[in-house]
Amino acid sequence: MRVALATNWWALVIRGVLGILLGVVTFAWPGITLTALVFLFGAYALIDGIMAIVGAVRAMERHDRWGVLVLEGIVGIAAAAVTVLWPAITALSLVFVIAAWALVTGFLELVAAVRLRKHVRHEWLLVLGGVASVAFGVLIAMAPLAGALVIALWFGAYAFVFGVVLVGLGFKLRSWQHHMQTGPAVTAPAH
Repeated sequence: MRVALATNWWALVIRGVLGILLGVVTFAWPGITLTALVFLFGAYALIDGIMAIVGAVRAMERHDRWGVLVLEGIVGIAAAAVTVLWPAITALSLVFVIAAWALVTGFLELVAAVRLRKHVRHEWLLVLGGVASVAFGVLIAMAPLAGALVIALWFGAYAFVFGVVLVGLGFKLRSWQHHMQTGPAVTAPAH
């Protein structure tokens, strides 16, 4: 049996590497302006949404469940559109757009993890990513008047942690898929 998420493990790794890079860039230049944060977030949400939709298309081709991935992709693309179409958006509005995006995608990742547990061990990595997304969304929503620097650092920390989790999950799924394709190893009894 093939699981679309395992077949597309590389998409999770790409999403994770992008998240890690975004986190590193954010910490390397902590004086990032709010305008730059708007475009960084928009690019990340767009790429994340596109990758989720790519995963959904591949899942549809294999007749696997794909609805949650499409919804996650639409939310990511919509968040990117909102941030790019209104670059002069206020810090308060940006905070709530980022918080809503993190909360919705985190919830959808938790739903995906519950479904994935039937097929793969170590689904806790996706649970951890979902929890990180929800926690980030709650923190941002609780402190909406925080300065742009703090928001940038919170976003950078979130992107880095979530990226590490996705890379770990992607490689776990790769190894699981390889194991499922080759079958369990059978050893001969010792004489």
